[in-house]
Amino acid sequence: MQLVPVEMADRMVALARREAGWRSAAIILAAVLLVILAVGALLLWPAGARAQSIPAEAHQYKRDLIRAGRNVWGMDAPTAMFSAQVHQESNWKANARSHVGASGIAQFMPQSSRWISGVYPELSANEPLNPEWGIRALVLYDKWLFDRVTGASDCHRIAKAIASYNQGIGWTYRAERIADDPTRWFNGIDQVNPGKRPDLHRETVNYVRRIVIVLTPVYVRAGFGGTFCE
Repeated sequence: MQLVPVEMADRMVALARREAGWRSAAIILAAVLLVILAVGALLLWPAGARAQSIPAEAHQYKRDLIRAGRNVWGMDAPTAMFSAQVHQESNWKANARSHVGASGIAQFMPQSSRWISGVYPELSANEPLNPEWGIRALVLYDKWLFDRVTGASDCHRIAKAIASYNQGIGWTYRAERIADDPTRWFNGIDQVNPGKRPDLHRETVNYVRRIVIVLTPVYVRAGFGGTFCE
């Protein structure tokens, strides 16, 4: 057997140690990069969405909302957007009441619930505090509004409908008449105040943004259906 000189053996051991150190360093570096990527992805996720949680009541009514949405809008109904809207309106509280008189899971004002109960026979009971009635009323009213506005895309169009749910379609029409691009909600109509009090205009702009940008992605990820704004 040929013996390896001591000096050569020492060099081989040192080389092996360096190679082991390089491998360890590479493993550590890869782990650090993975952490950085994970943190970056978390930071890119909108802060509002990170902070949101879905109430237990949402899961209780999830099937009802998806069924109602698809019955009215078809199988491609943006039911995650409707879910986000219910979240914003009442946080899924069936007995919610606002200081201005709106009530129920979809927060219909008395005059609005009377009107819609006369338009749609299936809503003739006029029961805004009944969550099933409220959910059907919300998706039907959203469709009524959606059919009466236009948009550069379905995303802009449904944003207009959602804004109209909050402020009334008349204000949306007024904003269209003075906007540089009346086909767009985002960076379009939302930039002009059609004559409302400034705080009420900001309320509508924030209402749409919170539903479409902050809450809808949360409900998409939770399996509440799709959206018109990818």
